[in-house]
Amino acid sequence: MTLPSLPEGYRAAVFGASGGIGEALVNALASDERCALIHAGSRSSPLPETARVKPFTFDLEDESSIASAAGQIAAGEIDLVIVATGRLHAPGLQPEKSTRSLEATALHEAFAINTIGPALIAKHMLPRLARNRRAIFAALSARVGSISDNRLGGWHSYRASKAALNMLIRTFAIEQARTHPQTVCVALHPGTVDTPLSKPFQSGVATEKLFTPALSATRLLAVLDTLTPAQSGRLFAWDGQEITP
Repeated sequence: MTLPSLPEGYRAAVFGASGGIGEALVNALASDERCALIHAGSRSSPLPETARVKPFTFDLEDESSIASAAGQIAAGEIDLVIVATGRLHAPGLQPEKSTRSLEATALHEAFAINTIGPALIAKHMLPRLARNRRAIFAALSARVGSISDNRLGGWHSYRASKAALNMLIRTFAIEQARTHPQTVCVALHPGTVDTPLSKPFQSGVATEKLFTPALSATRLLAVLDTLTPAQSGRLFAWDGQEITP
């Protein structure tokens, strides 16, 4: 996997590097000889350090830890930032089947992880992107965060938190264009990937629609490589198709 649209010796940062997709993204980037360095961030169990992979830890719910992680990266020296974090279910957090299932604590958790955390990463990382050359900021979102595509209802907290993330990406892109006109800032839908996040919901997924993390990572990077600043602020699926808000 190579990203020829980025300069030779480009530098990347992946937040959520210990997750299924995040780790696959780090591995895909590490296989690109044109990539000089990958900052790989996780809350726990950091990836092994290598000549080109530099692990760091951060807490998605602690802005000071995000700021500290960003401080390790010199401004203007990062070309690619991917936020590969997200939460669909956990103890006390399950996708709601109806409005009757809504709980304030679940809503708070969904927004803290799926919206606020990525927004704070953007706050501290967008200013560090290369200013005078192509750069990319991407965050994993979901098709279910599309308001116009919502025909089934349910999954209220997850849908709303991802819809809010999509709006933030749009807003970041508008602001970034004023200072970093060559930046691409987008949200990505990885499809249904065989990870713990999707594990309880895979029974109805056709085999050919259930992707390995490695395949998903390769496809997402391929999509990023084709996007232009004119497409900034939008949500794109793993196959390159734009998903309407």
